[in-house]
Amino acid sequence: MSKSENIKSRRIRAKLFNMVSVGVVDEPINRLYDVISIIALFLNLFSAFAITFDYMERNYGSLLLAIEAVTTFFFAIDYVLRLFTAPELYPKESEKYAPVKYAASFTGLIDLISFLPYYMPFFFPRGTAVFKLFRVARILRLFRINSYYDQLNVITEVISRKKQQLMASVFIILILMMSASLCMYSVEHEMQPEVFKNAFSGIWWSASTLLTIGYGDIYPRTVAGKILGIVIAFLGVGMVAIPTGIISAGFVEQYQRLKTIGEYTEEENIHFIRIRLGAPDKWCNKKINEIGLPKDVMVVALQRGNDTIIPRGDTVLMKNDLVVMCAEKTKDLQPIDLKEIVINEGHSWNGTAIRDIDISRQSFIFMIRRNGKALIPKGSLSLKAGDTVLIYGKHVQNENV
Repeated sequence: MSKSENIKSRRIRAKLFNMVSVGVVDEPINRLYDVISIIALFLNLFSAFAITFDYMERNYGSLLLAIEAVTTFFFAIDYVLRLFTAPELYPKESEKYAPVKYAASFTGLIDLISFLPYYMPFFFPRGTAVFKLFRVARILRLFRINSYYDQLNVITEVISRKKQQLMASVFIILILMMSASLCMYSVEHEMQPEVFKNAFSGIWWSASTLLTIGYGDIYPRTVAGKILGIVIAFLGVGMVAIPTGIISAGFVEQYQRLKTIGEYTEEENIHFIRIRLGAPDKWCNKKINEIGLPKDVMVVALQRGNDTIIPRGDTVLMKNDLVVMCAEKTKDLQPIDLKEIVINEGHSWNGTAIRDIDISRQSFIFMIRRNGKALIPKGSLSLKAGDTVLIYGKHVQNENV
């Protein structure tokens, strides 16, 4: 594949990635794809549930099956597009490994099982019943809706941030369930040998008691068993409250963090600079990782014609590119004063070379504007009337010199 064809292929892949990505609505087709995805998901689930009713199957069975077929085919197309655009999702991975990483991810597996079991009976007719069971897993695709709403994203973030505490509380509950089952077996086995046959036979009772479900199908009959049941029921209330409290505290912390970010984030902490590359610029026809930017400066976007390119290290800069760079402000350094001096006919610098100008040692001329062009201030460059001299330094004199 030639270089131009490779660039064209990447542009197509980037546009497809924006289309299938959630929340990228800069173009009408991207917004339309999001709407179609949500509608297809709900129609698919509606048909799966509705066809289980005799009346719906008898009167609308063919329509529901058609809806299921069309929406499942859409899921298959969506999966193929996501495999194709995986290098955009994982830019640090190679183009061959990125699709594998997506397919092995939790999201990729959900996307796969949302359509694959539907088509498997065509190839393996004997496994129809098993494949129908796996098709129930398509409901996991509802997790995709989580990406469309920030409120639902909060749930995922809270669980992710508190996963260690939640796992610890679940581990404690499992220990109590095992202990309660063993204790209840010890005091109830002789009274109810058919119910509490062994130490593990009381797991159902301990689970229903500790989790405050209390079905009542298995219950203690001895006095010691009833007293033990009361103690375990009290412990169960406390155990259920632990993960509930962890999640509640996580929600409060998350919303407080979002509120703090919204109120106190300072936009001026980041500088954005736009540069239009011309023919003589040294950056032209060079890769971004070859131009030698400082570590705290990065290229965040390229405007090339009507296309906006998300740059990588191997992206080649070209003539007429509009390069957008950002850098964080440094607050611990002494501020630098900037000043513009316009040279007129009677100015003492008119016709004087830069090296002969007497200015403070802490002040520097960093740019000359002449007839709309920026000139690099070399020592031999003579200033002319109409020039604008840009000076920076710690102590720039306010008076004309």
